[in-house]
Amino acid sequence: MSQPPRSNRGHRERNGDHRRPSTDRSSSRPPYYPREADSPPKHVREAPRAEHHESKCTHMCSRRGIILICSVLTNALVLICVVAAHLVSSGMSSAASLGGFDINSNFNLQGTELQKVRELDMQYSQMRAPGIYGGIAFSLTIGVISLLFVVAGSKPPHLMSRKLLIGALVFQAVGAVAYVVAVGLYLHFVIRVNATDVCQQRERLYARNGYTWMNCDVGGADAAVALFGLITAILYAIGTVLTVQTIRGVRRYLQERKRREAEKQQARAHPQRAPLRAETTSV
Repeated sequence: MSQPPRSNRGHRERNGDHRRPSTDRSSSRPPYYPREADSPPKHVREAPRAEHHESKCTHMCSRRGIILICSVLTNALVLICVVAAHLVSSGMSSAASLGGFDINSNFNLQGTELQKVRELDMQYSQMRAPGIYGGIAFSLTIGVISLLFVVAGSKPPHLMSRKLLIGALVFQAVGAVAYVVAVGLYLHFVIRVNATDVCQQRERLYARNGYTWMNCDVGGADAAVALFGLITAILYAIGTVLTVQTIRGVRRYLQERKRREAEKQQARAHPQRAPLRAETTSV
């Protein structure tokens, strides 16, 4: 009498054992399949990272932007060398008036000879003043304009104004030529001033007191002005070539975009052509 219930329990346990795996399998599917289906693809997850790295520095640090940044730095070096040339060539009396040292303690000059040195220093500084002030104004103006073009280049080239790109092209081309001309005029002006009688008398007075380096030759600061000026001209020439390439690339990009837009408009105007051809070929 006790055997049938045991057999029923056995059948139930067997049936239950067969049902549990089926229920477990069906219950295990919902947590996994929706996750795989709802999970965004890899390119969707990485899209915000790409936008994050697409910063203003990315476009400012392009080849064209790096050349402009280097030209700003060389303009600053030209400005520093022009000021240094003025301080070196101004003479000991001018340096003494600024509080550098006492001229009476460094020179064995008395009376009229001391007054003569001061007058010659003043005349020589006045003769060199146009070149000094012209060099400061020129390098400062060109450097500030270059910095403005660097800041304006924070956008992608195809989003920039066409007038801005053409303006950068014209500015760099003119800047390259202008710097070569400016360096030539600066050296010509310095050599002409050093060839005057004021510079010759000044050189003899300083050499009499042991300062042979105060001569009428082109100084190291003036040579540095010419060197950095030529480097700046070369950078502007390279920037001109790169700007031309950028303008051509933007033009090709805009033409390609117009062509794609025209193809999309044609596809929208005739949306049933492709399905009809597919049906005829399948038949």
